[in-house]
Amino acid sequence: MRSSRMDNGSIASSPVVSTDSSATQLVLAFDDNRLASMLFGQYGQNLALIERRLGVVAEQRGNHVGIAGSRDGIERSRRVLEGLYERLKHGDELVAGDVEGAIRLAIAQGSLFDYDPAEARTSFEEINLRKRPVRARTAAQDAYIRALRRHALVFGVGPAGTGKTWLAVAHAVQLFERKEVDRIILSRPAVEAGERLGFLPGDMREKVDPYLRPIYDALYDLMDARIVERALETTEIEIAPLAFMRGRTLANAVVILDEAQNTTAMQMKMFLTRLGENSRMIVTGDPSQVDLPSGQISGLAEATRLLRNVEGISVITYTADDVIRHELVARIVEAYDKDTRRIARVRESNE
Repeated sequence: MRSSRMDNGSIASSPVVSTDSSATQLVLAFDDNRLASMLFGQYGQNLALIERRLGVVAEQRGNHVGIAGSRDGIERSRRVLEGLYERLKHGDELVAGDVEGAIRLAIAQGSLFDYDPAEARTSFEEINLRKRPVRARTAAQDAYIRALRRHALVFGVGPAGTGKTWLAVAHAVQLFERKEVDRIILSRPAVEAGERLGFLPGDMREKVDPYLRPIYDALYDLMDARIVERALETTEIEIAPLAFMRGRTLANAVVILDEAQNTTAMQMKMFLTRLGENSRMIVTGDPSQVDLPSGQISGLAEATRLLRNVEGISVITYTADDVIRHELVARIVEAYDKDTRRIARVRESNE
């Protein structure tokens, strides 16, 4: 790969951008045409995302791409493209979420003037699994993975689409594959349908399957399907409704409680005190989507308030900026958050 300046057409030995006060331009050339095509994306969709997010104009010509814009925008675009190209050279697959993650990393690293290549991290944290690696795509996800490695109890709190559950399952799978734990235990409060589990048809797994579908989806995506099925049969991966956790001590396990905003304060205390020797707990939830009866305090809200500063416990908070689904999801979340804040202000003014 090489870089060249467009202002005078000369080849530069390194991708240094012009210091002219006019619009700065840079050309990047990638040696492998096939990898360059994958880098730019189908119909240039990856370049289009870089344009929107970094405020530059990117023009593709064969295995070259010309970038025009501010010096900071061009420098960040260069770091994004070079970093992604290196990943492709190492055999990694590339999806839109990876491009977004690289963009967010470049933004987090700062501007052209305070960026120190010697100290900068080449990428966000990564969870290496047998099936494929899982890499953080936002600063909050990066902090979440680091917290999962360092703490026995981690809360992941924030809106839908931020990867809280996905990364929790990935971390659990990694520990299971490394034989650092014997079991993965998945739990979730079944309150959405307003039905009691005893009246639902089937065995215990069939009763709670609809409530744990997102976790199942993550398991099958991160592990070989045959291994998942075998582990479910041997209860190395266990589905345990929250109501059935009382009285147990969970040792040598990773325990994940999803949709924890729908736990009561008593349920949350009961769950957290199940933590046994050599176990990890991961609690995820979205405080804005509480389905508990009106006036009932969410166990997640109370737990994060009481335990935020307790040693050995980490609370990672996500915002709409961390949503990694479709771009519209972040805008939808932000619109709802704005309306919630507006209603809160109106209530305060009326009191």
